[in-house]
Amino acid sequence: MTRNLNRRQFCGALALGVPMLGAAQTFAAPADAPSNENKIRLALNFGTILGYDLNLMQELEVARDAGYRSVEIWLNRLADWTKDGDRPFAPKKLAELKKWLDGEGIKVENGIGFATWIVNEEDKRAAGLDELKRQAEALAAIGCPCVAAPAAGPWNEKIEGIQTVAERYAAALDVCAEFGVRALLELWGASPTLYNVADCMAICAETRRPDAALLLDAYHLYRGGNSFAALNLISGTAMPVFHMNDYPAEPEREKLTDADRVFPGDGICPIVDVVRTLIRNGFTGALSLELFNKTYREKMTALDQAKIGLEKMTRILNEALEGAN
Repeated sequence: MTRNLNRRQFCGALALGVPMLGAAQTFAAPADAPSNENKIRLALNFGTILGYDLNLMQELEVARDAGYRSVEIWLNRLADWTKDGDRPFAPKKLAELKKWLDGEGIKVENGIGFATWIVNEEDKRAAGLDELKRQAEALAAIGCPCVAAPAAGPWNEKIEGIQTVAERYAAALDVCAEFGVRALLELWGASPTLYNVADCMAICAETRRPDAALLLDAYHLYRGGNSFAALNLISGTAMPVFHMNDYPAEPEREKLTDADRVFPGDGICPIVDVVRTLIRNGFTGALSLELFNKTYREKMTALDQAKIGLEKMTRILNEALEGAN
């Protein structure tokens, strides 16, 4: 992707991220509190417990028992759990799941999927948009407001042109908006297309859509060579979810993989400052634990890993809140 922004793209990117400094906001550490729009939620991304081979309901029970009231689910798990015969996302099954979520007071903040909305091949892109549409419809049925839109498909292929990507992202926004779901442009540090936060901001701005939004991640920002200072330019309203994790000093940045992620606060990421910046810019979304550490899976249960993550995120959020306003 080109890194040479023209003046319109640069100004548009800045417009996307006008900070809400000085805005009157109420923030609280919500480890055991029900969600509401005035509080930051602490969530569990089920990628963290993916390696335990649990089904969706078992994952939800782990989150509940660990003390979470917000989660990010993986759409393949949702499809499997709500299957009726050969049909995934069966309406009756989705209604049953929604009833359970409401009864337990658990909010699904975001759905993680890998629809190929961004690829160059027109037929594959159309199929990806159809998949994204089905995902958005299913998520809307269980009260989930967002779905991830990463650069899935061209894992090692660079999609050229900010305007080109913006047009494809706008199409993804369109199919999701039909169901009141917001497609979040997800930055991946190892992606040749969506690794740079400035480019992602420009892409969102170039859609000229008020519902354009980012899905960022502490590890991925670092892995992609970004500066956390860029977060000062992003309004909290443009980031409903932020993935919480950390990374070690070794191996070197370019050689890091998802499996190297560690609990937030256990690595070299300035994670308290990162969260404090989000708060100052009006963030009232979900801080969501996303890890893929095999060592953790070998040494602890899914419930233990979820509990430890919640404790560490709560401590970081409390520290970040000090002096944030």
